[in-house]
Amino acid sequence: MAGDVLPAEGSPFGERVRRRLREERVVWLTTVGADGTPQPNPVWFLWDGDDVLVYNRVDAHRLAHIRRNPRVGLHFDSDGSGGDIVVLKGTARIDENAPSAAETPAYSEKYAKGMVTVSGGAEPFSAEYPVPLLIRLERVRGY
Repeated sequence: MAGDVLPAEGSPFGERVRRRLREERVVWLTTVGADGTPQPNPVWFLWDGDDVLVYNRVDAHRLAHIRRNPRVGLHFDSDGSGGDIVVLKGTARIDENAPSAAETPAYSEKYAKGMVTVSGGAEPFSAEYPVPLLIRLERVRGY
């Protein structure tokens, strides 16, 4: 469980990691391409306390990368001066049984405005990004 791998609750770093997982709107998801090259992409996400949920287009290259190698990295932007670094490692899986973005209240609330801008609303967004990816966090580092 992610709670077991996150830094201690109540510690300054542990609180920063949890705050960023709860509040940040974009995280960088890095997969490994067929040629072995890291492939970082900014994605919208939702952390549920254990897993990170990312919705994807059917043709997203990251899905093929994950089918070949489910090990992924996640990281947030720094504070602009090289501080507030949070890097997470985990294992991703495609979860066809997960609800759509429109059926996931916390996700559709977090990204309501963005979904309107990108696709016209939660339902069209769910049709355009129908593939749910769950990432189980396994390690965290940073400063």
